[in-house]
Amino acid sequence: MSRIGRMPIAVPAGVTVDIAENNKVTVKGPKGTLERVLPAEMEIKKDGDTIVVSRPNDLKKMKSLHGLTRTLIHNMVVGVAEGYAKELEVNGVGYRAQKQGNKLVLALGYSHPVEMIDPEGLETIVDGNKIVVKGIDKEKVGQYAAEIRAKRAPEPYKGKGIKYADEVIRRKVGKTGKK
Repeated sequence: MSRIGRMPIAVPAGVTVDIAENNKVTVKGPKGTLERVLPAEMEIKKDGDTIVVSRPNDLKKMKSLHGLTRTLIHNMVVGVAEGYAKELEVNGVGYRAQKQGNKLVLALGYSHPVEMIDPEGLETIVDGNKIVVKGIDKEKVGQYAAEIRAKRAPEPYKGKGIKYADEVIRRKVGKTGKK
């Protein structure tokens, strides 16, 4: 049995979960509403203030969908209740980040500033050399944070670039001169 899949999902106060036909799950909370169509084979039951996901049989595909379905619903519930945030750091001489309305302007050592418009439902906050991406959809927050990081990924010699706040860069020793 899937250890993650069989865990019940606790629905906090102020959050409502609706399960329509074809497993269309709508989660409403104080931060907003999320909607997602989940695999039709999974059985999603609301049991008071918990949600339980069960699978029809023990085929390999059903086992993998079991844990995935439960995690997706859990991420939606946490998202509308608390929201998600990813923190990035800009390191390097002359590397800068600033906000202009809903636009994130990055100076990353290129001949031009890199401009990124915040996707719908997400917001970025710039505080010195830190960029915080906030939103209710975990997938979108992670994706946008990855896109920002990809504009100048950290390099191993000086550690310059954009990195996640909790990321550790494996440093390399530079080349040495002739003796």
